Amino acid sequence: MSVPPTIDFDQRPFLVIWETTQACDLACVHCRACAQPSRNSLELTTVEARQLIDEVAALEAPVFVLTGGDPLKRPDVFDLVEYATSKKVRISLTPSATPLLTREAIGELKRRGLARLAISLDGPTAEIHDQFRRVRGSYDWTLRAVRWAHEVELPVQINTTITRHNLQYFDAMVSLMHELKIALWSVFFLVPTGRGSASDLISAEEFEQVFAKMYETSQYAAFDIKSTEAQHYRRYVLQRRAALKRSGHGCGLKPVFGGITPDGVGRAPKGLNDGKGFVFISHQGDVFPSGFLPLKAGNIREQSLTNIYRNSQLFVSLRETENLKGKCGICEFREVCGGSRARAYAMTGDPFAEEPCCVWQPAEKSEAGSQIAEPGPHAQTAFAESLS
Repeated sequence: MSVPPTIDFDQRPFLVIWETTQACDLACVHCRACAQPSRNSLELTTVEARQLIDEVAALEAPVFVLTGGDPLKRPDVFDLVEYATSKKVRISLTPSATPLLTREAIGELKRRGLARLAISLDGPTAEIHDQFRRVRGSYDWTLRAVRWAHEVELPVQINTTITRHNLQYFDAMVSLMHELKIALWSVFFLVPTGRGSASDLISAEEFEQVFAKMYETSQYAAFDIKSTEAQHYRRYVLQRRAALKRSGHGCGLKPVFGGITPDGVGRAPKGLNDGKGFVFISHQGDVFPSGFLPLKAGNIREQSLTNIYRNSQLFVSLRETENLKGKCGICEFREVCGGSRARAYAMTGDPFAEEPCCVWQPAEKSEAGSQIAEPGPHAQTAFAESLS
């Protein structure tokens, strides 16, 4: 499924994530789902899962991700990948690095039509990663899985969650990403929910430091790189590229957002956010703006996903930037950023509160802001121009 040049986020999501199960044999320190070894008897059935896939296909959502827990804990996962592929749904899967993730399983996923394998790697060494995942051998299993995926030409995405535990190893992680020959590096920024703790969250200033390294990496890496739950990375990119153009060094810049990644899976062409182009379905069919924002909008056993996404009061209100509070509400970048609604909720109890981990002071608060970008609705245009 190709990525349209524009997507009306009021009508359909760009990214649909389904938590196939909460069962997992790992016990990661930051786990959103608080995963457990056994499956829940109330999980969506195979029939219900197929109905969900049918609706994702009808919505023409460019990206559909099977996550968990560990999707490989579901015996029907291979059939579901094949069914989604038959419906022309471009599907990715995020398995856990456990003995279930064998060379044979990866080969079967490829044969059934999987578009991308996404696997977590949170440290450049076994000691760092395994401590994060709380299972000895997880690091080695992850590297083997990457190698096996390459053997069958299955594109690989690496997901890395940045916390106080691994921030100092970011440069080493960049080097490792180059060695692994991946298609996409998704840099997750912790939202303190589930097992994630606020004490593990890096500071707003450290967010900016990571943004700088991400941007610099994006300009020369063979792989694509994106942020998750750090919507203000878009603000950083806009400012960085605007400054380069003003200094006469804006020619030949590599695109950072939108378009197609090296393996053909699309990237969101504009500011994705919780409930705004993004929807999460739990293992029991509950619908949330994201997996990190635990505010329920409905259940697909009772209403259609389309109706919940388009019409629920929660989703509609999250898409209205006029509802943003604090400095996010007056920020000239609110249409392309909007801050992490999940982190705002986790830290304040209010999903419309300002992003807790952003250093930027809007132009209405700081005269310096007017030197970076025009305020209000012009920021969306400036953003598009900065990426051209």
